Formats: sequence, C-alpha cells, structure tokens
Amino acid sequence: MDRPAAKPELIDPFGRTVSYLRVSVTDRCDFRCVYCMSEHMSFLPKRDLLTLEELDRLCSAFIARGVRKLRLTGGEPLMRRDVMVLIRALGRHLETGALDELTLTTNGSQLARFADDLFAAGIRRVNVSLDTLDDARFQQITRWGRLPQVLEGIGAAKRAGLKVKINTVALKDMNEAEIPSLVEWAHGEGHDLTLIETMPMGDIDGDRTDQYLPLSDVRRTLSSRWTLDDLAERTGGPARYVRVKETGGKLGFITPLTHNFCESCNRVRLTCTGTLYMCLGQEDAADLRAPLRASQTDELLHAAIDEAIGRKPKGHDFVIDRAHRRPAVARHMSLTGG
Repeated sequence: MDRPAAKPELIDPFGRTVSYLRVSVTDRCDFRCVYCMSEHMSFLPKRDLLTLEELDRLCSAFIARGVRKLRLTGGEPLMRRDVMVLIRALGRHLETGALDELTLTTNGSQLARFADDLFAAGIRRVNVSLDTLDDARFQQITRWGRLPQVLEGIGAAKRAGLKVKINTVALKDMNEAEIPSLVEWAHGEGHDLTLIETMPMGDIDGDRTDQYLPLSDVRRTLSSRWTLDDLAERTGGPARYVRVKETGGKLGFITPLTHNFCESCNRVRLTCTGTLYMCLGQEDAADLRAPLRASQTDELLHAAIDEAIGRKPKGHDFVIDRAHRRPAVARHMSLTGG
C-alpha cells in the first residue's frame, strides 16, 4: 500500500503535537498482577472488540495524521488471536517510512513463541513487564504467572535481535529491596530498565496506598549506592533516564505521582473497542468505532479524531494517599492499554 496522503498534524490545545499512539489490541491477560487488576476480572465479550482489519484502519488513519510511533499493548497483546496478521499489516508503514517505530509492551509469557515473527514483521524493540526475579514473589505479584516462562521469552527476544527494555513497577514492601539486584541483572543482560510508580486505575481488590512507593525515595537509595548521571534523551514516552556509571546501563523513572510528566505529553491511547483516551488519567474519551463503521471512507473518522484531540487536557489528576482510596479512574489499565 502507498504511503498515506499527507494530512494536517494532530496538535492539541496546548500546542503539543500528538505523534505517539498506544493501542490496546485486547483487554485480556494471562496474568492478574496485583497492581493492575482484580483476580476475578470480567473481560469484554469478543463481539465488542474491533476486528484486526478495523484496528489496522484506525492505526493507519493516525499515521496519516503524523503519528510516528505506534505501540501495541493490552492486556497481553500476544494473547489476541491472529495478532501477527495485524502486526505484519502495520509493518507496511515502516517500509514506506510513514512510521518510525512499531513496538510492543508484553508480560513476556508468549515471547518465546512470537519473538522471531515479531522481528520479521519489523518490530525491533519490546518492553517486558518484570517486577521480580524471585519465583515465589513473581507468583505473588502476578497471581497466575510463571517466572521461567517469562525469562525464556526474554532470552528468545534477545536471540531474535529484539532490543528488550524491562519495565518494573516499584511496590512498597514487595519488591522494594530487590530493585538494585533487578538493575544489576538487567544491565548485565544488556537490557535497559525503567521503574514505574503504581497508578490509581481500576479496582484491584486492595488499597494502593499499601503498594505505593515514591520513586524519589528509590532514586535517593540508588544514588547512595551508584553514580546516576542524568541523560537528556527521550524515547517518546514519559520516562526520564540516567546512566548508572558502575553498570554502564540505562535506568528510567516514570513518575506520574511524584513528578507529573504531562507537560510534554505527545500520546493518546486507543482501546480494543475503538475508544480514544486523550489522557491516561482522565475519563474523557471519544468513540471512534461509530465513525469508523459509518463510512467506508475516513472523512468522518478524521473529523472525530480532530474533535477528540481538541479536548486533550493539560494533564492527569492522579493522587494516591489515605484520603483518596478510590481509583482516580475506574477503568483498568488492561482496558486502556498499558
């Protein structure tokens, strides 16, 4: 397919160009991580999901409007039946130069099976969620996960030629003491690692104030152990990076609570039902499924996208403390797209 015809870029009310789209291809996951979802989740019926062809058309519409980076998420994206059909189709935008990067966030459980196919489709980098290297703790955090399966997947990704970044949610009194060893392991394997503060999204059968660990405290602890040199680079996301002098590796911090990262937000999120969230931490959303299905051409769809970007807020309202026990937003991260 030819490169999409040039259309006006997507610029929000605060002058930020939207060039990064995160797409949840499924809300289903084979883990039940304690900070992400309830153990007994009710998932969307399959009839509510966009087809793979519709997801391709939606993503392509955003690419035609200047989106340069596309990340597929979930749930666990590799659980979506025939997901490689979508990934291979989207790879055409890499070939034309319309898209700079097509990437994936995964829990790693299916990576051993898909790593070679992902590389062949044009993906060069994946983010893998991994919060511990301890078997028992891994099962405690994920409830249903198996650590050896994930480590096997990470190894397969590395052998396939994929650059792996490890994402670790910092959890008070759970993996807090293990963070230095996680950094050493990741850097020793040649992987970058990014630490993430837990976010107040969805009912998780617990109190997030018991999980919340400010990364300002973590960085202070790590700084007493290693030399952390700030880096100016950005990867299109909210992380701020340092180089750990002693390991030589890169360490990121995503701090939605201790340091709001909204001022440079260049991204929006699309769910597997065609709902566009202009901000992770706000409930305002736009239905793109209706205009997508109303016409075989994309004029109505582009008008709906324009209207939605015109409502993109300046920032989120995330708060975690004893006075704010309820989640800031009711939907789960697995629905929005991690």
